[in-house]
Amino acid sequence: MKLQRHTEIRELLAQSAIANQDELRRKLAERGFHVTQATLSRDIHELRLSKGPSGYSLPASAVAEEDDLPGIRDVLRSFGLEVRQAANLLVLITITSGAQPIAAGIDYEDWPEVVGTIAGDDTVLIICPDEKKASVLKMRMDELIG
Repeated sequence: MKLQRHTEIRELLAQSAIANQDELRRKLAERGFHVTQATLSRDIHELRLSKGPSGYSLPASAVAEEDDLPGIRDVLRSFGLEVRQAANLLVLITITSGAQPIAAGIDYEDWPEVVGTIAGDDTVLIICPDEKKASVLKMRMDELIG
């Protein structure tokens, strides 16, 4: 979802100048991407957009560094072992020292099923808004772990 949103932001900026975050948020909403101000600020930072007199613009090298980072699938396959569900909570068992990269990857994905994560050394607690969303996320993570 985030990669699609980033692509959409790049396309919007390539088409016309966008003066401020509110205008960008409205244009994204018109295209089906409803985001909070915090998410949009993160997107602007991650895409390294700059703001000048005419509004936001893409960086000189429009290649995003995120393409160089491992995706959540790679991180889960490398470090994840098992996902267990307890009501609206998921407990993800990882290899030793694997919890931090997985929690960061999950947070970075900005999945709607995730309220937040807490990482230890080999365990990630994933908090979901309800049991149904936890179940959906558990199935997705089981598939990604392999």
